[in-house]
Amino acid sequence: MSGSGLLWAAVLFIYLGPSVAQTVTQPQPEESVQEAGTVTLDCAYSTSESDYYLFWYKQPPSGEMVFIIRQNAYEQQNATNDRYSVNFQKEAKAFSLRISDSQLEDAAMYFCAYSGAQ
Repeated sequence: MSGSGLLWAAVLFIYLGPSVAQTVTQPQPEESVQEAGTVTLDCAYSTSESDYYLFWYKQPPSGEMVFIIRQNAYEQQNATNDRYSVNFQKEAKAFSLRISDSQLEDAAMYFCAYSGAQ
């Protein structure tokens, strides 16, 4: 990527661990943002459990899966990690990732993940 410094992110879902009838959905297939801008990636999930974990990972073109951030369902405060933050809405079952001050190395596939606490 060169010139405009345009970033892209395609979002997919992943489910970790054994559990019953859990789903994770990421509605937007692709998102673009100018370098140094802010982008929000959405994730919705469905679960009947009360204790669980939600994660965001990214997979850059080099192929390795990189952990970004984790949210514990029992914590009310939104998780943050450097330029990454989440907006966790337990009642709405929504879990979005906000990337601020976007950089070229943020161009990647982004994966929202769910894991039961057991």
